[in-house]
Amino acid sequence: MTEKYAVVVIGGGAAGLSAALVLGRARHRTLVVDAGEPRNAPAAHMQGYLTRDGMPPAEFLALGREEITRYGVELVRDRVVEVARRVQGEDPTVAPGEDPTAAPGEDPTVAPVEGFTVVLAGGRTVRARRLVVATGLKDELPAVAGVAERFGRDVLHCPFCHGWEVRDQPFGVLASSPASVHQALMVSQWSKDVRFFLHTVAEEELSDEDLRRLAAAGVQVVPGEVAELVIENDRLTGIRLTDGTEHARSVLFVAPRAVPQTGLLEGLGAELHDTPFGAYPVVDATGLTSVPGVWAAGNAIGFAEQVVHAASGGYRAASAIVGDLLMTDLDAAAQV
Repeated sequence: MTEKYAVVVIGGGAAGLSAALVLGRARHRTLVVDAGEPRNAPAAHMQGYLTRDGMPPAEFLALGREEITRYGVELVRDRVVEVARRVQGEDPTVAPGEDPTAAPGEDPTVAPVEGFTVVLAGGRTVRARRLVVATGLKDELPAVAGVAERFGRDVLHCPFCHGWEVRDQPFGVLASSPASVHQALMVSQWSKDVRFFLHTVAEEELSDEDLRRLAAAGVQVVPGEVAELVIENDRLTGIRLTDGTEHARSVLFVAPRAVPQTGLLEGLGAELHDTPFGAYPVVDATGLTSVPGVWAAGNAIGFAEQVVHAASGGYRAASAIVGDLLMTDLDAAAQV
């Protein structure tokens, strides 16, 4: 028999676990489906989260998983492969006045008929009245030898996450587009020894304003394509260009290409909007998408959602769902 939940949370990172915590405390039967692929897995620590500054991401998630179980939330290590809406009148298996997604103890003649069928890769199928999509995104790194192997160690992407820990060291910034100028300028806040490697970007592609700002920040522009990173004793020591020139650097900032994980949302017909970092769902202030009953949170709604933002977004989404379910049920009861 297909299991029924009030809410299924897809994704067990900061956003998903935060949503699950709020939902569990509100006494809603909740399932978290987690594929176990957090975006910040390469990082040894996370920063800027009050009271959790410097905590390893794996430890943070482990504590979150422990907390949600105190409130009866179920968590399964699996992947959602398909989500479909179930609406009375459109699904011949849904009888009039019956809600197939009503949780145990709920009156199926009072609960709303709309819901979702969620299929997991392991073969399990469950039903939910509401969904939280917290599937995050994937980072595609520049194809330069050594970058992927060092990512999260001395190859970094966010100065707010790691700038303090590498402050005053010789920085490199690898350009992936003219927009990388912004990253080079930002990291100059943490070091006055910054070299901006144009890589595949031509110097003519930089505006006069870009060049003036780089000069004012003391950032040295280095033309030429980067061939590889120089690693000695398991540490980054330099950047080697294709012409053989080496630049001594101990930190390299890169700008990964963000790949939003929007497949499930697109399958449900959610409206997306284009950004410089990919297409993300259109959401309101609570994370509600254009699909009734579906909320999104964390990096599922944008590139720059740090852990603290993601946790906040999950909280907002869950709070909105609690109110939505309550009002829906009260309105349905009033009509009986």
